[in-house]
Formats: sequence, structure tokens, C-alpha cells
Amino acid sequence: MLLVTGATGNIGRALLGEMHARELGPVRGLTRDAARAAFPAGVEAVEGDLADPESLKRALNGVRSLFLPSGLGPDAEILAAARLAGVEHVVLVSSITALTHPHLGPARENLRVERLVKGSGLAWTILRPTQFASNSLMWAEAVRAGETVRAPYADTGLPTIHPADIASVARVALTEPGHRGRTYALTGPEPVTARRQVEAVAAAVGREVPFAEISRQEAYAQMVAVFGDEAADAVLDVTGGDVNGELLAVRDTVARITGAPARPFRQWAAENAGLFR
Repeated sequence: MLLVTGATGNIGRALLGEMHARELGPVRGLTRDAARAAFPAGVEAVEGDLADPESLKRALNGVRSLFLPSGLGPDAEILAAARLAGVEHVVLVSSITALTHPHLGPARENLRVERLVKGSGLAWTILRPTQFASNSLMWAEAVRAGETVRAPYADTGLPTIHPADIASVARVALTEPGHRGRTYALTGPEPVTARRQVEAVAAAVGREVPFAEISRQEAYAQMVAVFGDEAADAVLDVTGGDVNGELLAVRDTVARITGAPARPFRQWAAENAGLFR
């Protein structure tokens, strides 16, 4: 039995879909409200909250493999509950910043969770994806309203990854041999700048989307109220203010692990055009 936590998120939904489509055995999706869960047929919706590890007992019963995004609850307690329930293998979604920017606060937190997983007594696989294509949903309200999308570092290209590619690597790591004790840095197939992302969204929705570059200071003023000071600065560093070769590198990990090429940003934009209309 596999338990997918974060099952209603961008990666979790895709992972449930892959497991169901490939008929890869019994799978559960963790949700706070099973009655409202829209999981594929045959996927068991089980209620629980990662913020409350005590609520996970039923969800973990009989589970041998666990998909776990970092930072959705008290990770040490979640891992302890998993081990007590008999879970054997956990696939953790961390961040490539644990490799590229370990000095930043959010990256230090991801490294802390990685160490917890490695010391948990469970077999483990760690995924370190780069910037998600779905992060561009922060512009959806402006696009729908016909307003100008504003972003800093307009021409810094990161190898943005489709969340479904993270799910595909997770599916392989959870169901095929040879991936335990491995850490995988995951990227998309090419660098894509903020400017090019907006152009791809415009092509997907079939109309012009105005774009304007703003300064780091302007972007920080917009972000700090939502993320806080440290996280806002960290996001701005890794989206253009303090990039390095490791962050900008395009990696072939998705293709090597899954046997299929990584999906480009324009594919994600086309698949999610309705969210911008």
C-alpha cells in the first residue's frame, strides 16, 4: 500500500493519476475532507492532517511506501509515526536549493528534513526539484483581469520543471528497484525566463498578455507581506538575484529515471490555460 500525502497538490494529484493509470497497486490519498476529494476511481481517500501526526494512524495502517512533501507538518513526528506503522520507504520532495543555496533559510530547513529522513530508520529517496512551472499561477489573477504581469529578473532563465515530471520520478522511485538511498536533482528540459513564461501563457490563452520587468525592491514589497522577510529575500535570490551554475544547470534526471523527456513549460501552460482565462 502506498500513501500519497499532499494528495490534492500539484505533484500529489499527478502521482495519484499515474499510479491509477498504470495499475500499480493499492494507493491512498491523504486529505482533510474525504467527501470532497476528487481522486481517480480506485484511489482510497483517507482523512488526516500532516499538521496533526496523531490523525495519521488510520491513513498509515498497512502502508509500506510513503510520498511526503517536506514542510507540511512536524516532519520528525510524521516520520516517527510512519516507522511505527511499519512504513518501509519514504520518497521526500525537498528542493534543489538544498544543493545550490544551502545558506538560505528555506534551504536550511529542507536540509534539516533530509537529515531527519536519512536518520529515520526508513529506506529513503530524496527528490530536489527546481522552480515549479505551477509557480506562474501567481500571475493568474492579473492575466484573467487583462492586467500587466510584473516580475523581477525578467531575462534570467531557470530550468523550470513541470510538477507531473516530479510525480513521474516519484512513481518510479516508489515502485521500481534501484532508487533507495539516492538523491535526485530534477529540472525541466530547458531554461525559461519569466518573460518567456508569460509569452507561453499568452499563446495558451490565445491573446496578448502585457509584461513589465520590475526591480527587486518592488518585488520584495509585494512579497514580504505574504512570505515574510527571510523567505521573500530567499525567493528573490533564487529567481535571479543570486543564481549560480548549479541552479541554472539543465539536468537529464527526469529522462534517465522515467524514460520520457521532461515536459517543457509551454506544455504546462497549454494544459493549464483555463486557470488563466
